[in-house]
Amino acid sequence: MKFAARLILGLGVVLFMCPIVSVYAAQPAEMADLADFSDKVFAVPSGTVADMLVLSRFPDAKFKYFDSVMDAALAVAEGQADAAAYDEPILKMIASRSKELVLLPEMITVDDYAVAVSIDNNELKSIIDMVMAKLKESGEYANMISRWFPADGSVGQLPDAPANTGTGVLRLGTAAITEPFSFVDDKGLVTGFDIELARHIANRLGKKLEVRNMAFAEMIPALLAGEVDMIAACITVTPERAQKVLFSAPYYTGGIAALVRAPQAR
Repeated sequence: MKFAARLILGLGVVLFMCPIVSVYAAQPAEMADLADFSDKVFAVPSGTVADMLVLSRFPDAKFKYFDSVMDAALAVAEGQADAAAYDEPILKMIASRSKELVLLPEMITVDDYAVAVSIDNNELKSIIDMVMAKLKESGEYANMISRWFPADGSVGQLPDAPANTGTGVLRLGTAAITEPFSFVDDKGLVTGFDIELARHIANRLGKKLEVRNMAFAEMIPALLAGEVDMIAACITVTPERAQKVLFSAPYYTGGIAALVRAPQAR
């Protein structure tokens, strides 16, 4: 079975490749070190800051843009780029389910991820920070990490919870293409670490959680327009974003990594 078909079946998602305007053949030479990719072509998802973070380390890097991280991974597997650059937990999940792709051990950057709210919504930010602190204190945060970030790539499921009887609604904007943070499961439901965290926040507020799935690039505009109350989908904290939104305390430290073809696949 070809790589694209295996990856689609393994992750349970439907992929649509972006059209490739120019033909590019990645070099098949062995490249075991991250430094060897300093001037190579990186496949990155559009609407993210992955390219800017790569440039902060490798000013001579080149880029090809795709609709999703899965499309970027397929581009690497098919020789259309030298590496895919994106958040390490997500690329690690892809690599764990593929024989054609491997994750380089050295990170390109190390970054924090957080929930974002409107720039003046200090009250909601404080509640999010308090919920996270209590989850860590009780040990439930460790359980969440084990559930959503297993070494073998077999992510867990949202634990059962009593229905929230609150009358208000907490609107979460997310991009459900960031497994294991936010993704669509085999039942068609949006799930993941960020969804479980949002559910804890909604419970603390006594509100029902309403999840709105959207493109990654649409999340901050939706928050600024007041269409959602908070956004979460493996969002990297950057100074530029912090000028527009108010970030919670970081809930996960990851960063940008490089996904490359395995030696036997080159």
